[in-house]
Amino acid sequence: MTGRFHAPRPGDAPFTERTPRVAAARRLTRRAGRERAGRFLAEGAQAVREALGWAAAGQGRVHELFVTEPAAARHGDLLARADAAGVPVALVTERAAAGLSETVTPQGLVAVCDLLDRPLAAALPPAPGLVAVLVGVADPGNAGTVTRVADAAGADAVLFAGDTVDPHNGKCVRASTGSVFHLPLARSRQVDEVFAACRAAGLRLVAADGHATGDLDTASAGGELAAPTAWVFGSEAHGLSEAVRAQVDDVLRVPIHGAAESLNLATAAAVCLYATARDQRSAGRAQRCERPDRHA
Repeated sequence: MTGRFHAPRPGDAPFTERTPRVAAARRLTRRAGRERAGRFLAEGAQAVREALGWAAAGQGRVHELFVTEPAAARHGDLLARADAAGVPVALVTERAAAGLSETVTPQGLVAVCDLLDRPLAAALPPAPGLVAVLVGVADPGNAGTVTRVADAAGADAVLFAGDTVDPHNGKCVRASTGSVFHLPLARSRQVDEVFAACRAAGLRLVAADGHATGDLDTASAGGELAAPTAWVFGSEAHGLSEAVRAQVDDVLRVPIHGAAESLNLATAAAVCLYATARDQRSAGRAQRCERPDRHA
């Protein structure tokens, strides 16, 4: 390290919950504080590791890293990476770390980062193939898990529409296990605006609904999932409103072959996104095989 971080020594006590920099960071546990500051907190070793990689790629900035003495002993590699990148590292008390955490057992490692979301037009790349749209999803754990699944399935973006939880919510960030740093995020209170952006990008809007007439298997067999698709997911408690379902191109359910009453949101999203990713890749391979050999 270059000396930006050091163990406590006489006269150099760790920051407490009353230290101004800690107090300012604590305000980021609330949505209003995050939006005013344009920053959010990423807690835990995995989130901090991904945040540092995201910043190193020039996609945003990690402004500061707070760490307790036990966490510093466990994660010297992350502190060295932060120090080498010029990120200030500050030792804090356990109580101060608890004030920055939204968990019962704080991990003692918290990064202050720039907000991740971007305008809709910038979040959707040219000719996207697969996008996840969350409409009215209030549970941050569900939103974070769907973001993780979308990342794993190779989606191009995750869009938060309507009255959906803030993607920078601490529980959402943790549930994503760092995936919030991997793919573009955008949010808009206007569901119509999000749907219009998807259509303008050439995406077919397909809603997931457990009570739909059409099902995923039939759509897959008919080649429908191979098209560029924006999957629309609603809250686990209330699903999608009739007004939202009326705006999409198709509504499909995941077929249940056993006795389970239903699937939770994250599981249904995983099935839908992976089925689509599989069909799109299969279609892409088939198209490559059908191309004439220019050297024949």
